[in-house]
Amino acid sequence: MTLPLNNIRKSSPAIGAELENIDLSRPLDDEGIYQIRRALLDNLVIFFRNQHLSPDQQKRLARGFGGLHIHPAPLGVLEGHPEVLIIKADENSKRIAGEDWHSDVSCDAEPPLGTILYMKEVPEVGGDTLFASMYAAYEALSDAMQRFLGGLTAIHDGAHNYAGRQTAEARSEVFPYAEHPVVRTHPETGRQALFVNRLFTTRIVQLKQRESDNILPMLFRHIENPEFQCRFRWQPGSVAFWDNRCTQHMAIWDYHPQRRYGTRVTIAGDKPFYRA
Repeated sequence: MTLPLNNIRKSSPAIGAELENIDLSRPLDDEGIYQIRRALLDNLVIFFRNQHLSPDQQKRLARGFGGLHIHPAPLGVLEGHPEVLIIKADENSKRIAGEDWHSDVSCDAEPPLGTILYMKEVPEVGGDTLFASMYAAYEALSDAMQRFLGGLTAIHDGAHNYAGRQTAEARSEVFPYAEHPVVRTHPETGRQALFVNRLFTTRIVQLKQRESDNILPMLFRHIENPEFQCRFRWQPGSVAFWDNRCTQHMAIWDYHPQRRYGTRVTIAGDKPFYRA
């Protein structure tokens, strides 16, 4: 299926675009997969409206871009579909997933390539998601800071985020723990992106603890610059597909006690690397 990708509306100068008049429930041929991948690489996160996806259709869409990732500490999965996470909040929720800036499951040895989130129910107002370009965050640093960070590595600890939050569906009490470059080279575009985040990154390996404790918070605050961001307002039937290798995102929980419900499928990735 050839896609009408001339209908692309940018969300912000740095990141994001909405692709119009596309039905993701239909199988994509190689050309369709290529065009969506191209739009993703160009815009980092892409959005679709008015979709109607079954779990199998959502998984089929994701498989066009790679194998499916199984979450190491799920808060809830769809019955019969271990690859499909339930994203839900209602009047009984005490917290939600992703309330701070993060890259999905960066604690894995091979963090996900990307994520496809399909929202079925959303509050009338609120529940937006912020997305930020880690290319823009890296490029806004001084040349001296870029040189300093290049080649450094950091610890990403799953327990930092997941401890105490597992459900009976969780596969293990052992959380992923990995060491990744602070600056990651995107394997398809070759561009450099910051790859540290508040939810998982605990220290920079090559620095003393006190040094790391000062550098990481500075980078976390830097990532929050609105110039690097776009904001997506969900509607029922909206889909967001983001490149986990060069973006971070944050869910805004400003709608309690209203309900928000969707499903998420994540695409398996590879080991991050840095190439100067």
